[in-house]
Amino acid sequence: MRKMFTLLAASLLVVSTACSSGSSTAPGGSGAAPSGDQPVTITIVDKDLQPDDKLLKGIEEGMKAEGKNVKLQLVPVQSGTYSEKLGLLLQSGNIPDLIYFQGGDYQFAVTQNILEDLTPYIEKSTHVKASMNPYNQERTKNYPYLVWLSPTSSSVPVVRQDWFDKTASGKELLVNPTVDNYYNFFKELKEKNGAKFAYTTAGTLDELDAMFGQAFGLTSTWLKGEDGKYVFGKTTSFEKDKLEFYAKLYKDGLLDPEFLTKKWDTKEKAFYDGQAAIIAGTQGKVIDIYNTKSTSQNGAAAKVMPLPPAKGKGQGYIPVDVSKESRGFAIAKTAKNKEMAFAVLEYLASPKGQLLDKLGIEGEQYTVVDNKIKLTAKSAEWYPRFVESTVNFKPEFDPSTPYLSEPAAKSLEMMSKLSKKDNSFIIPAELAAKWDACNALYKEFAANVVTGKKTIADFDQFVQAWNAAGGKEITDYANQTIK
Repeated sequence: MRKMFTLLAASLLVVSTACSSGSSTAPGGSGAAPSGDQPVTITIVDKDLQPDDKLLKGIEEGMKAEGKNVKLQLVPVQSGTYSEKLGLLLQSGNIPDLIYFQGGDYQFAVTQNILEDLTPYIEKSTHVKASMNPYNQERTKNYPYLVWLSPTSSSVPVVRQDWFDKTASGKELLVNPTVDNYYNFFKELKEKNGAKFAYTTAGTLDELDAMFGQAFGLTSTWLKGEDGKYVFGKTTSFEKDKLEFYAKLYKDGLLDPEFLTKKWDTKEKAFYDGQAAIIAGTQGKVIDIYNTKSTSQNGAAAKVMPLPPAKGKGQGYIPVDVSKESRGFAIAKTAKNKEMAFAVLEYLASPKGQLLDKLGIEGEQYTVVDNKIKLTAKSAEWYPRFVESTVNFKPEFDPSTPYLSEPAAKSLEMMSKLSKKDNSFIIPAELAAKWDACNALYKEFAANVVTGKKTIADFDQFVQAWNAAGGKEITDYANQTIK
């Protein structure tokens, strides 16, 4: 979600200096401000915030009205790859109280042990706990250093409704979404609507896997073999069959021939411009964006329609990794007032905090008329930075300006019904480099097969190379770890 809005927030470089003050409190403490009118200063680093952000002022004012006098002070991080620059900041000893991670957290949570275990804070919370979906709960249980109140970053494929309605195969597809029926649907979408190709993705096959992976038997990252031992799914015959099908899509002109070089913005442009019939996007708000842009450019009939995953050996979108949150907020062990730092997250998960974080400023991004929220034209400029989850977010909206469009709400519903937990796990530091090498080897091989540079006859050779690159050791570790 944050990646989607990088271009919308062009000046995200924070410029204030880091400091922290206030009395130390442990979980269960009062978290009250020091005596007098002096606020508790909580330092925070987050690439999507800037010093004059109205969200920060709104948080301070909202918390003060509830008796918590807090001052949020942004810590600057250099421009560049956020996880790398954040790592340099923390290595320098400048450790903010609240830290937004987008990768790189494992080093500081486990190896350097500078991140607070959030379990006792979450257990005593009211609003954070209530805003967590089952996957959030499982991840926090497995890795208690990050909290990220958001739907899973899982992709749901969508097609233009007007294009779907022109096909004869569409109705049959919804009743019986087999791989063969999807192939026929792809062909008809292209023929009937003048699309250059049926499906486009941004650089990898992951978004195509959202539709087809489980149908080919890839129901989890690690699959049990005939001997009862786990094997990596992408080294099995299921993956072999899947890649052979993808190669057919590519050869028949149904998969974007430039999918390897597409970025998220050029992928979306191909969809809005009518070159691609189907793209996949993160459930919820991202699908909402797709719907808004598609209808704005192509008319009301071009609203997007979420599609079900293909049905075969299994059915479902990509299995959901619950080993840990891939991003989120952490509290530093060095924070002088950890309770107040968590109180910021607790406020943002409260009904008032969510209104602020999700909708913006009353009178600017929304108004309240007859006790119903009506979004303004400026609402498109605002997006949630802390709480994307819609769990227990139930304010009443004017029907003309719903928080989520019908397709976006449908994507959340479909993901909830057609998703399952994965059995992936956190790769230990001593195997991380080999895991990266194995993944790179797979991606190169898969891309070469799909684009015709290699054939499926080379699959056994790939498996041998994968095992030699460290896959055998990782597989041994998987069989010791997965219960």
